[in-house]
Amino acid sequence: MSNSDQVQTSVKIPDERIIRVGMMRRIFRLPEVGALVGAGAIALLFSYLSPTLFPTIVGLSRILDPAGTIGIMSVSVALLMIGGEFDLSAGVMSGSTGLIAGMLAVKAGWNIWPAMGVALAFALMIGFINGQLVTRTRLPSFIVTLATFFILRGVDVGVTLLVMNQVRVPGIDVVDGFMQARVLFNTDVTFGGASFWTSCVWWVALTLIAGWVLARTKVGSWIFAVGGDPNAARSVGVPVGAVKIGLFMTTAAAGWLVGMMQMVRLRSVNSGQGVGEELIFVVAAVVGGCRLTGGYGSVFGAAIGALIFGMASVGITFAGWDTNWYYAFLGGMLLVAVLLNNYTRERAERPVTGKVKPGQQGADNG
Repeated sequence: MSNSDQVQTSVKIPDERIIRVGMMRRIFRLPEVGALVGAGAIALLFSYLSPTLFPTIVGLSRILDPAGTIGIMSVSVALLMIGGEFDLSAGVMSGSTGLIAGMLAVKAGWNIWPAMGVALAFALMIGFINGQLVTRTRLPSFIVTLATFFILRGVDVGVTLLVMNQVRVPGIDVVDGFMQARVLFNTDVTFGGASFWTSCVWWVALTLIAGWVLARTKVGSWIFAVGGDPNAARSVGVPVGAVKIGLFMTTAAAGWLVGMMQMVRLRSVNSGQGVGEELIFVVAAVVGGCRLTGGYGSVFGAAIGALIFGMASVGITFAGWDTNWYYAFLGGMLLVAVLLNNYTRERAERPVTGKVKPGQQGADNG
């Protein structure tokens, strides 16, 4: 072999068909980018308005307290939305499961652990029924779960009144097993003069697990495929029905977890618990980058969306604003987040322009 041949074989000739994606475009492709920008802006705003409270360890603990439970639900709702479905019964499920566990423990004298087990079985059954109805009847999940919401809402009030002669279940803190359940579901740890609750640990752990499932497992690929085009996914062997049913059951199980946390923390359960919060979970997922049409989104973005809710609720109080403006603030935040998410997606999906120079890989303009 001649020297010229050796030189040619040792030098890698780049493939001019390959376009190297620029740093900015890679950033814009992240579903979480809109939520990150929004979280940073809100943090700066309330740090400026309340510099002695908001950017402190106490302020952080106050923010993480509501964000933890919202985050647990938002992550599960985000998985379902990526799969192309909604669950409007997610909020009331926390109240229903809390009432079941509470009445079995207080009225029937059960140990709280088997009572919580029955409540979990109930939640999984409702999730299974929702999934079956959606997949078999092909009715919109919005309608199916809205019906489930109204059924559970009515049953919660009616059964609680019938059994307890009131609309709440008090005295849960005296039943057997309560203190052990409190350690698992609602322990607070003091750090720097502030209290941090177990819900934050659950929130972070479940977010990491859900992110790993989406990014590293076959089930995660199935979820994106089912949400993007269920017919195409079915044609390549994806078990569309099983995936959707599993997602509904996951959302119901998350509702049970939040219900148990609230039950042991408040030491009682109210029949109206969780009602009205289902839209908050959806908004947090949308703010985090999930598309309403499915097939796109991020559980990490949903977790950031929940953090934004915590910052907004606490920041408005710290700043001395009228708390009646809370939902107006969230509505404006939702609109801005959706517009920003649309912009980033369009920016990321814009075709690469420009001529690639011979002898080097192309660089993206963005």
